[in-house]
Parts: sequence; C-alpha cells; structure tokens
Amino acid sequence: MPLFVLPASGGVLPGSGLVAPSDRTAPALIAPVALPRMAPELAMQAYERRAALQTMELASYSSTTLIRAQLPDTAQSGEYELRRHYAAPRTLLFKAVHFTGDGFVKSNVITRLLKSEVDHVQKDDTSLTAVTSANYKFSYKGTSQAEGGLVHVYQVKPRKKRIGLFKGRIYLDAHTGSLVRTEGSMVKSPSFFVKKIEFVQDYADFGSFTFPVRLHSEVSTRLIGRAVVDVYQSDYQPVASTIGAAQQTPAL
Repeated sequence: MPLFVLPASGGVLPGSGLVAPSDRTAPALIAPVALPRMAPELAMQAYERRAALQTMELASYSSTTLIRAQLPDTAQSGEYELRRHYAAPRTLLFKAVHFTGDGFVKSNVITRLLKSEVDHVQKDDTSLTAVTSANYKFSYKGTSQAEGGLVHVYQVKPRKKRIGLFKGRIYLDAHTGSLVRTEGSMVKSPSFFVKKIEFVQDYADFGSFTFPVRLHSEVSTRLIGRAVVDVYQSDYQPVASTIGAAQQTPAL
C-alpha cells in the first residue's frame, strides 16, 4: 500500500513529466491499515498453515551464524562466526569465517553443537520434532508483549518423551499467527553427558518464511559443568521451490 496519494485536482502535463502548478498541495498521508487481532484458535491455525507451507516451499537458504559459548565454571569462552547453507531436504553445510577464544570451547562445545545440528538434518525425521499438534498438546494462556508486538501465549506439552521435544511455551503473533518465540526445557537428554537443557529462541519472518534469529540456552553437563550458548542468525537469503512437490525442511 502506498504511503501517500496525489490529490484529485491537477495532473501531469502531457509529454513533460512535470506536475501541473495546481498540484502544489501537499500529498495526503495514509496510515498503514492495522491487521485485525486473531482469536487464539485462528492464530494457531494460521501458524500451522504457515509451517506446512514452509515445509513444502522452502528449497534452500543461506545465513550468517554467530555462536558465543561460555563455561562459567572454568571462565573459558569462544566466539565462532560461520556461513550456513541449507538445501532441502537433507543438506546442511557450515563454512568457517572466524573464531576467537579457547580451543577447548571450540572443540567440545561449539563444534559438537554444529555436528548435532547437521546430524539431525541428515538422519532424523524432522517432522517428529516440529512444533505442531501432532507432537504437542497446546493450552492457551492469554496475551503478552514480545518483540514489540502483541502475542498469544500457549503452554506446550509433548505427546511423547522424545529427543528434540520440549515442555514450555510458544508465542504467536496475534495478528498474523507467525511464530515469535519458543522457550522451555528439553524433555529428554540427547546424551548421557547432558543433564538438562533450558532455552529461549526468537524468530522473525523473512518474506513468507519464518527463521530463528536468536537462541539463548543453558546446559548442565556431567563433565564440564554448566555451558551457556548464544546463537545469532542473520542475513537470511531464502529460496522458494520452483516446483509444488512437498519437501522436508528444518522444523520451526
């Protein structure tokens, strides 16, 4: 929608490309039309519809990943910048850009995190960990503010105790149904060495697709104590599929 329109009087002089003198009146500003607030049930339906469309239509994407990891018990830390490239259905590649910090953190925290993500895309059925009604029970908790906008808040409980599922809350944009935030704790440890994982992850829309932009997680381990990891995603360049065939993509 244009932000302004020319007044009805006057016009463009034929062949000149100039505005006639009678058009000196200041253009009238038009405020953007606010989207109506959705009922909680409609927001959830819109979210699941968007997630299903993303699964079908996202062919690939590239982004910049910045990972900051800390081991508070030993005062060690590291920061790793990488380029990420995903191609449906099972390709996820990382290209190192720059690392600073302790090598122990790089090899025992960040590299392991990246490997687990690659393994998940290559080997697992990502539909089994998607935030959908097939995997979770949703309970509406009201409205709140998140990322500067009104959101519907839902408590989520997994239907099964499966690696990759969590208990906590999700936040949906009250006007579009887009996923804004997920938070909680994982219900099953991915390995013997990990005791507990708590996280908050924020999302943003890029065109018709929704991607994670920030992740804060705190992990309790048996060997290295507590690990705090922050992941920032930026510079998303999504590519839509040119065919209508369904393709499996990373779960929202």
